[in-house]
Amino acid sequence: MFGLTRKNKLSPKDAVSGARDGSVTVIDVREHGEVAMSGKAAGALHIPLVRLRDMADPRHPDFDKSLNTQAKIAVYCASGARSFSAARLLRQLGYDDVHNIGGLGHWVQAGGTVEAL
Repeated sequence: MFGLTRKNKLSPKDAVSGARDGSVTVIDVREHGEVAMSGKAAGALHIPLVRLRDMADPRHPDFDKSLNTQAKIAVYCASGARSFSAARLLRQLGYDDVHNIGGLGHWVQAGGTVEAL
């Protein structure tokens, strides 16, 4: 699903469940305007793809301290294309357990709720 190997597969439903129990960190990589219009997955971090390299790199001054390279991370965008790039970037930065769950619609179809930014 969404260009990942079987080893790295995490379904949107699993991501919703993991976000609820705190075992999965969810990141929305859409632009601010998109999130402002539609909201984001409940509890998700909003880090636009253009800012992800800086905010996910522990060596960068803009590093988001709520991220952990050892955590299970699910990324999504509008359709799954940008989140594919985001997952690849996070792996390059040393995050081992990263999953592209597609788009916000996949999150909602899996029973996830949406909150305003």
